[in-house]
Amino acid sequence: MAEQKEHPYSLVFEKDGIVYVSGAASMNYETFQPVKGRMEALDAALDEICKRLATVGLDLSHVVKVTYFVTDVTLRNEANDQFKKRFSAPRPARTVIGVSALPFGNSAAIDVTAHR
Repeated sequence: MAEQKEHPYSLVFEKDGIVYVSGAASMNYETFQPVKGRMEALDAALDEICKRLATVGLDLSHVVKVTYFVTDVTLRNEANDQFKKRFSAPRPARTVIGVSALPFGNSAAIDVTAHR
């Protein structure tokens, strides 16, 4: 099992009822290995977001903005499917950004802003 590295930032930060969740990558957080498969990778990242939100007593229903960072912009299709499945209407605002690379060789990362 890989050892958790110390982060120089907060994984979750709350200020005045607004909760900012740092980017969660599409990896297995126990082994620090990228998750294989397109939808599986996106689900791994969003599942980690859910865990981080839970540390402050929130869930996806509190999310007001989602940003997907993907190394392959065609993952937008899977992101759309995930978004429809995992977020209830009215769904939060969302952005998909194509990037050249992500840490640890991950294919996707997601960050969110939530409101208490």
